[in-house]
Amino acid sequence: MNQRAILIPVIVILMSALACNRPQPVSETIKNSNDYLLAATLYPQQAAELRALCYQAYNIAHRNMEAIYDTANDLTTLAIVMDLDETVLDNSAYEAQSILDSLAYPQGWDAWMYAASAKALPGAVDFIKSVVEKGVHVFYITNRREKYREATLKNLQNLDIAPADSNHLLLRGQESSKEMRRLKVLDDYQIVMLFGDNLADFASAFDGAQSSHRRAEVTDSLQDAFGSRFIVFPNAMYGDWLNAITDYNNSLTHQQKLEKYKSALQGFEKKEVFISSSKTIHCSGQCSGSFVKFMNFL
Repeated sequence: MNQRAILIPVIVILMSALACNRPQPVSETIKNSNDYLLAATLYPQQAAELRALCYQAYNIAHRNMEAIYDTANDLTTLAIVMDLDETVLDNSAYEAQSILDSLAYPQGWDAWMYAASAKALPGAVDFIKSVVEKGVHVFYITNRREKYREATLKNLQNLDIAPADSNHLLLRGQESSKEMRRLKVLDDYQIVMLFGDNLADFASAFDGAQSSHRRAEVTDSLQDAFGSRFIVFPNAMYGDWLNAITDYNNSLTHQQKLEKYKSALQGFEKKEVFISSSKTIHCSGQCSGSFVKFMNFL
C-alpha cells in the first residue's frame, strides 16, 4: 500500500476531530430565543392603542383624585403608591435591544439600568406632578435592586418626577413581595390608590407562585377595586402572568418554555362546513340555526 493511500484517511480523521472541537454555530432556535417577544415589544413601541390605554388609566386616576381632594381634610396625610417599570417608566427599549442582540434577561439589564434613559409612559408625568402639587405624597415601590438606586433617581430626575426624598423610593430587599414596604408607608400615611402592571403591585393576596387560575379567582374577588383603588397598566412583555404558565421555573430551556406557552393556548372546536352548488349545507358537527339561515340567504 503506498503512503498516499495511508495518509488520506488519516487526514480525514484529523479534520473530523478538529471540526468537533471547533465552536459550533449558534442554532437558529437559540439565537432567536427572544423572537416570541416581538409582538409584545412592538406593542408598547408602535401601538397607539397602548398610549390610549395609558392615558385612560391616568385619566381615571385624575378623576379619582379630584373626588378625594373634595372630601379629604388634610391632603398631606395621603399617599399614592406607584410601581415604576411599565407603570411610570417604559422599558421596552431594553426588551427590543435584547431581541436584536439575541440576549435574555438579565443579560444587558445592568447596562440599561445605568443608562438611566427610560422614557415615561404617556400621562405619567402630568399625573404625578398634579398630585405632588396638591400635597399628596408619591411613593415609588419597585422591585429594582438597591444597586440601581442612583441610576433610578437620575432617570426620574431627568423626567422631573423625582421622589421627595430617599424614603419615597422603596427598592427591593431580600423579598420580591411589596407588602412590607406598603405597610411601611401605611405607618405614616393613608394610601388612597396603587398603580402597577403586575397584580402583586396591589395586594399581598397576589403574592407567591400562584397558578393562572388562582390569580384569576383573586382578581374576580377584588373586581370592585380595579379602576377605583387599583390602577392597572398593560404589560405583555413579562410578569407573573407569564411566569405562572411556566410554573415559575426559570431553569426551563427556551424550547421547554415555548411548549408550556403553546399548551396554555385555548382554541375552539372546528367544524368543517361544505356547501354544494345547490346551496345544500353539510356540517361535520351541528350547525347553528342562524348560520344555516345565513348560508341559505347566500
